[in-house]
Amino acid sequence: MPHANQPSGTYRVQIRPDFGFKDTAELADYLADLGVSHLYTAPILTAVPDSEHSYDVVDHTKANPALGGEEGRLALKAALDAAGLGLVVDIVPNHAGVAVPAANPTWWDVLKNGQDSPYAKFYDIDWSRGRLLIPVLADEPDALDQLRVEDGELRYFDKRYPIADGTGEGTPREVHDRQHYELVDWTRGDAELNYRRFFAIVDLAGLRVEDPEVFDVTHREILRWYAEGAVQGLRVDHPDGLRDPGGYLQRLHEAAPDAWLVVEKILEPGEEMPDWPVAGTTGYDAMADVCGVFVDATTEAFFDTLDHHLTGGETSWHDLVHQTKYHLATTQLAAENARMCRLVPEVERAGEALAELAACFPVYRSYLPFGARHLARARSEAGRRRPGLIPALDQVTARLRNPSDELAQRFQQYTGAVMAKGVEDTAFYRYTRFTARNEVGNDPSKFGVNLDEFHNITHDRQRRWPAGMTSLSTHDTKRSEDVRARLAVLSELPGDWTEVVRRWVRAAPLPDPALAHLIWQAAVGAWPLDRERLHAYALKSARESGVGTSWTRPDEKFENALRQMVDRIYDDPQLHAEVSRFAESITEPGWSNSLGQKLVQLTMPGVPDVYQGTELWDFSLVDPDNRRPVDFGARREMLARLDDGWQPPVDATGAAKLLVTSRTLRLRRQRPELFGAYRPVYAEGRVAEHVLAFDRGGVVAVATRLPVGLSRHGGWHDTALTLDGHTWTEVFTNTSYGGNRLSVAELLRTYPVALLVKE
Repeated sequence: MPHANQPSGTYRVQIRPDFGFKDTAELADYLADLGVSHLYTAPILTAVPDSEHSYDVVDHTKANPALGGEEGRLALKAALDAAGLGLVVDIVPNHAGVAVPAANPTWWDVLKNGQDSPYAKFYDIDWSRGRLLIPVLADEPDALDQLRVEDGELRYFDKRYPIADGTGEGTPREVHDRQHYELVDWTRGDAELNYRRFFAIVDLAGLRVEDPEVFDVTHREILRWYAEGAVQGLRVDHPDGLRDPGGYLQRLHEAAPDAWLVVEKILEPGEEMPDWPVAGTTGYDAMADVCGVFVDATTEAFFDTLDHHLTGGETSWHDLVHQTKYHLATTQLAAENARMCRLVPEVERAGEALAELAACFPVYRSYLPFGARHLARARSEAGRRRPGLIPALDQVTARLRNPSDELAQRFQQYTGAVMAKGVEDTAFYRYTRFTARNEVGNDPSKFGVNLDEFHNITHDRQRRWPAGMTSLSTHDTKRSEDVRARLAVLSELPGDWTEVVRRWVRAAPLPDPALAHLIWQAAVGAWPLDRERLHAYALKSARESGVGTSWTRPDEKFENALRQMVDRIYDDPQLHAEVSRFAESITEPGWSNSLGQKLVQLTMPGVPDVYQGTELWDFSLVDPDNRRPVDFGARREMLARLDDGWQPPVDATGAAKLLVTSRTLRLRRQRPELFGAYRPVYAEGRVAEHVLAFDRGGVVAVATRLPVGLSRHGGWHDTALTLDGHTWTEVFTNTSYGGNRLSVAELLRTYPVALLVKE
């Protein structure tokens, strides 16, 4: 359906305390010059004090004072209005921040008054346990002896908790034992927690937004901004955590009927989204396809061999995912499993059966009755893997099919968390065959995407979700678009990569060979990067992987070995020179891929989003690396030079990427009528498969793919595109072309991409 407030393009800013409303307002004129129609920000409601990301909202009634409060928000609105820009805001309906109870008035009231609190129904709490379990104490037997009563509150070091009326007499422990909450050892949270949370994060408590009153209170301020014309679009964070995502989105759509709504819904390859009243997803599916078409799918077997040689890896991606998901389902998410088991006391081994079904679930979740076939698939696979569990599987599955059964509702919330934690946050760090494809929304066992596949998928996107968002980098991606584009070059050089990486793993050994392969790919993909960044990335990757060390049980010996490995890259002159040389050899073809995938994303069906800073080369790794400050001054200056007529080379400055980004975004904003269709354009000639081109209805995008192979063939030769006999203007070089057949060599003489507009 067409959306009244559909942007032509958005620009994502990680608004945060050190880059608040004022700093963001100062970008308005630059973003308008860049060519977007809307600023798109991280959440702006009041978050936990000092929050770096704002997804831990503590007060839904006002704009975040740490960002500049209501005054700052209005100043941002004025700046956007003056620049002719709209605003898309990220909202978090699934959970609230509870790390600092005193900062969250509703949670504080629940702690103080228990089930008698008017806010008790705001949170998804199982009161059958009695007291609300708060896992914050040190893992020491006498931790409760550290409690103090001060200013009418219970204190544990710097943490503060309320005291219920009439319970404040006696020793701190006696006072504690009379409260509606129980402070316990932090290690007990995963198994015993009695409130729903976001994934395995105890500091984010699940909201019952399916309750109309909770919806109204948590959305009133956001909807006020919409009503006053300050917000035209909403990006809904983590809808999979909700009890009834479809019902929630229907209510949101009715409350903001003209808003452009997109959902952070991660679709597995081939998965369909339910028919919700939204414009589409936030674009991870598009990212998987765009990056995949720049990968040489024919070299997969080489990478299988290399992976086997480096790691002895006998485990397939499919089996690895099953292992990591089952492990997460029964450890970090054991509390959620136990809560479901309490709903089926009559079923023996219910916990195992539910965990096994979740481990076998092929997608993030179903939305019953939509997606019931996924449950059938999971049941069949679970029975194959665990024949002894079949009686329990059959008993629970009978209930999981019923959309109105609470067990089925909770199971749908559980499978999404199991998938996210087991796959994105664990398996992606263990399966390191070719990490350009280890990205949110992609299946790493799908090595590449061929031209026909790409055109079919994209044609379908035009038909079904033409107003959804498309992305290449986000605050959640495991590596930025330019790192992936450079790593895609490895698929064209499997022999060269095999030779160097086998030498490097011997020169700088690590007890976990799969992790070593991940780090070497990150190093060449983001090179040159300073030692601290690579150290931080390696440590996070190791702890996420959970093989040699972990977040909850750090292994000092392993982490020392990891530090030594990274240090060798910088301290061994020969190794350092070799890594630099290799990274340099894949840099130029990486630039070609970067420009190609950027042009494709900016012109394909959907609303393109540019993540902050990525209008120039951006070689960021996983967060927090991708949240580093952006030099907007340099970008402004460079854009002004381009507007003065500078024709930049493709070089380390990234100016060519800024040219492609700004010219394409401006065209989409000025002439949306040229972007209403999708038709593949196939090249003819000896190296035709190196051209990716499509016509959007008056605009033809042309990108080079597999640039190393192209140069091996000696260039474009006779390759040509057949277009109708109009005159076409190429936007980046401002050159006119006439006639029916266009020589690709001539068209791509200056840049590896071209954008043709029909005159």
